[in-house]
Amino acid sequence: MRDLVTLLHLPYTAWHLSYVAIGAALASELDGARLAWTLAAFLLAVGVAAHCLDELHGRPLGTTVPRGLLIASAVAGLGAAIAIGLGGVRTLGAPLLALMLVGVALVLAYNLELFGGALHNDAAFALAWGGFPVLVGGFAQTGSIELAVLIGAAFATATSLAQRHLSSWARGLRRRLAGVQGTLTWRDGSEQRIDVALLVAPAEAALRLVAAAHVLLAIALLAAR
Repeated sequence: MRDLVTLLHLPYTAWHLSYVAIGAALASELDGARLAWTLAAFLLAVGVAAHCLDELHGRPLGTTVPRGLLIASAVAGLGAAIAIGLGGVRTLGAPLLALMLVGVALVLAYNLELFGGALHNDAAFALAWGGFPVLVGGFAQTGSIELAVLIGAAFATATSLAQRHLSSWARGLRRRLAGVQGTLTWRDGSEQRIDVALLVAPAEAALRLVAAAHVLLAIALLAAR
């Protein structure tokens, strides 16, 4: 059960779902049912399928979830997300279908590191998990991408890029650092030993706080509507 919770990446999943809500709140029209379906689709595609596919590729989270369960969960999550999207195509038309194809391609190419990992980089992460959810969240409301939503997507891309830099630093230290030596000597004469926990603590604390801040921002924008 701990592995399953780890696999879902709950703080990060909530963070990226907040982008969907922010996009919807920035649109000129707001329909609660459309927002709920869009959130459900992204929860299944990103929260479930993307994380399962990522874990299939090298076990970066170190879970013991069976490979068969990871594959089945990824297929079921992505399939259910596509089914939700197809339901929306009847209302929003072909442009939503195009966005769905882009979303599926991003999930597969990024998390399975297809094309030699060409899309598994900071810029692709920021656009795919930051800007794209905002665009889709706004589009699902009005059938168009409005200026406010476009600016919101730029905001999400920037904050996702910041997330990537912080998480890459912390993850790299925890997974690849063989050892560290040294001592910090403060002006009051006290000393502090340098270790991995000390080096990653600021980044991990910032990530937790910014994740919470994005969720609160999304809630505030929706409440204002």
